[in-house]
Amino acid sequence: MLKLTDSASPPREIRLLPWTPLFAAFLSLGVPQPEVVNAQLPAATTAPNIVLVGQGTQLRLNERVYPAAWVQWQEKANPTKTYTGVSDAGLVQGIGLGLLKTTELGQQPVQWFSPLAPLKTRLSSSGYRYLEISDLARQASWQLRATGGVLGISAPPARIQSVRLGQQPWGARLVLDLDRPATWQITQLTNSRDAIASRQLSVTVDATLNPSLTSIPIKPGGAIQSLQLGSAAGRTTLQLKIPGKLRPQLSTLANPNRLLIDVRPDPVGDQDILWAPGLRWREQVISLGQDRYPVIWLAVDPRQPGLRLQPIWSDPKMLVGTIPLATMAQRWQAAAAINGGFFNRDIQLPLGAIRRNGRWLSSPILNRGAIAWNQAGEFKLGRLALQETLITASGQQLPVLLLNSGYVQAGTVRYTPDWGPAYTPLTNNETLTVVQNNRVVRQLPVGSTGKTGFPIPVDGYLLVTRGGGPASTLPIGTVLRREMTTTPAEFNRYPQILSAGPVLLQDRQVVLDARAEQFRPPFDSQSAPRSAIAQTADGTTLIVAVHNRVGGPGPTLLEMAQVMQQLGAVEALNLDGGSSTTLYLGGQLLDRHPSTAVRVHNGIGIFVQPSP
Repeated sequence: MLKLTDSASPPREIRLLPWTPLFAAFLSLGVPQPEVVNAQLPAATTAPNIVLVGQGTQLRLNERVYPAAWVQWQEKANPTKTYTGVSDAGLVQGIGLGLLKTTELGQQPVQWFSPLAPLKTRLSSSGYRYLEISDLARQASWQLRATGGVLGISAPPARIQSVRLGQQPWGARLVLDLDRPATWQITQLTNSRDAIASRQLSVTVDATLNPSLTSIPIKPGGAIQSLQLGSAAGRTTLQLKIPGKLRPQLSTLANPNRLLIDVRPDPVGDQDILWAPGLRWREQVISLGQDRYPVIWLAVDPRQPGLRLQPIWSDPKMLVGTIPLATMAQRWQAAAAINGGFFNRDIQLPLGAIRRNGRWLSSPILNRGAIAWNQAGEFKLGRLALQETLITASGQQLPVLLLNSGYVQAGTVRYTPDWGPAYTPLTNNETLTVVQNNRVVRQLPVGSTGKTGFPIPVDGYLLVTRGGGPASTLPIGTVLRREMTTTPAEFNRYPQILSAGPVLLQDRQVVLDARAEQFRPPFDSQSAPRSAIAQTADGTTLIVAVHNRVGGPGPTLLEMAQVMQQLGAVEALNLDGGSSTTLYLGGQLLDRHPSTAVRVHNGIGIFVQPSP
């Protein structure tokens, strides 16, 4: 075996059409992702007949270095042959390889100027899917050489013989005629907040440019507003400016070899890849009346052996902090992930329930919607509350309003070592009660917020009382025991829980009521990118991202509920949305350009078993 915001407030709408990979050429290509470069691959465990040769997180393509996980191995029976696997995200982002539809495990059909023989796939324990490229390298005349943690790929030089621009009813098409297949990448240069009116793109092709090609005439008012060509060091760069409501889509053709850059308002085609056992990558355009929504989702069979869903957050050692979802997924070695519940973006603290493997890490707030599940594939979805009570030896009962939460209100909150090594006061005039081994050992009045961090005992917890209350006057030596229960009580039996809200669907019906879950207007009617998790009638779990409708803003909550109905959802929960909406798979973001991804607090990770 080779084991190779304050988001509780209405989400801010980013009216940037997502760089959705409705074909692999439409992925966020060529953009360095530091989280991949810095990812630490675990030491590989090999089967008795396998010898690990090398592994790393960088590729050097014709002296251009970019992040991509890779691994090399040999079979003991044939030590003269070396197999090379590169993550599918690295091949798509750095080379321009297109991933085609497949329902067959272990084989990934690909397109690179022409359909190629399917590449064998291997799943790693670090959450990547490697494509074995030895045959592809021979066919493309690539030379492979590993040095330390860098895999070098030397590709023969190509030449751009002509560049043609044509106006189309749907936009514009730029055609690059090549004398042979060439690797290519696309980068967004415009900040997401500046891309409403227009955006700037850079397409780099590993090919020299015919010296006679100095400029391409551009007609005013077209889908391509400006185009500049430049060539140096064996590479050609095209700098494009396009309207913000349009999106680039790149594809390749053979006989003759051509790179097509289409600029159009809507995505074309769809995607359906069986990426791992029990895990399918799906993309489709869903129509609601006159509106069309590009929808990207992962369909997960929670009963698949070796596959599991669990909450993840920014730092396994504490609950304070935010990071990009891709970094979070790689830190936990999850193969896939979607952003999860709400959080305070300013102070980077959770605002909702997180329960993992039966341990409560943070409590729900405001009776908001939550989803709970177990490894048997059973799910529970509904509005959730958690009641915790401290009971003294004399029978006195003291209510605890919240557990490890950034939500501030009068009353007593309990902070455990899961919060982190210390607690820094969130409000003025708090009282801290130190409990060790279930016994009160100290009380501290705190004057002002954010000044000093107070250690949280590893064998106990802190009780933080705001606005006074009986917990702030407990005598030293008082022995406490705790009782916890959920409403509805059925949530008690599920080891994994994450809350967000509002609930969108129950029993196939729209039950949306944002105000019942205490979301402030205009949250219930606002258009914004959305994330959701759902279950279908056959028990499949869907994790879904929807950004903008074609030619317009993202869905409202009601429209998101209707999209989920069309996907076959029986139960559905809205997750944190707006700029937080992010869907990750195997080293790449499926729903947006990496430069637009913001930091989030938590998510739902999907873990897969490595390939045998």
